[in-house]
Amino acid sequence: MIRILIADDHSIVRDGLKRILAATPDLNVVGEAASGDAALALVKANDYDIAMLDMSMPGLSGIDLIRRLKLEKPKLRILVLSMHGEKQYAARALKAGASGYLNKDSASELLLGTLRKIAGGGVHIGDTAAVELLQSEKAPHEALSDREFEVMRLLVEGLGPTEIGERLHLSVKTVSTHKTRILEKLGLGSIAELVRYALEHRLV
Repeated sequence: MIRILIADDHSIVRDGLKRILAATPDLNVVGEAASGDAALALVKANDYDIAMLDMSMPGLSGIDLIRRLKLEKPKLRILVLSMHGEKQYAARALKAGASGYLNKDSASELLLGTLRKIAGGGVHIGDTAAVELLQSEKAPHEALSDREFEVMRLLVEGLGPTEIGERLHLSVKTVSTHKTRILEKLGLGSIAELVRYALEHRLV
């Protein structure tokens, strides 16, 4: 029996995933969380084989959440389910410790196969991300640190420095420093240009 934790801030998504997995005798949902902080607390208190995570949740999320979970339970396998473009996010998720990355619009058969694959020690990455990982020529945003990448994602979503600071547990000054570095590294002059860049590179 493969014990699974589902972490997603949308109850309709959690319910849908539970319905898909309810029909399988070997995959058992034994925990669910609506935030990254709740997921971390559950992982500290219980043993799971796989944690299925949304990339964007209130509080602790994304790359930070993956790292924290792996620090807590190194043997935990992590599957990221996200609406974000696989092309840019999958490589960072895998480097942080995830075992797989799936877009939320993937077929349920692919989800079940991926869960079994990573439970057995395998890794799942889509064709798009695999090509991206193999390409040697890097886009400017690949020079961003993981923290800068997280700040960039939240800036593009429309969050201000105070909200980003609360979400990532950073001071407003630190967020502003990251924002300045991000714009410098990408050669951009404003948040509007950053949003345009993110859209062009399918980061949102």
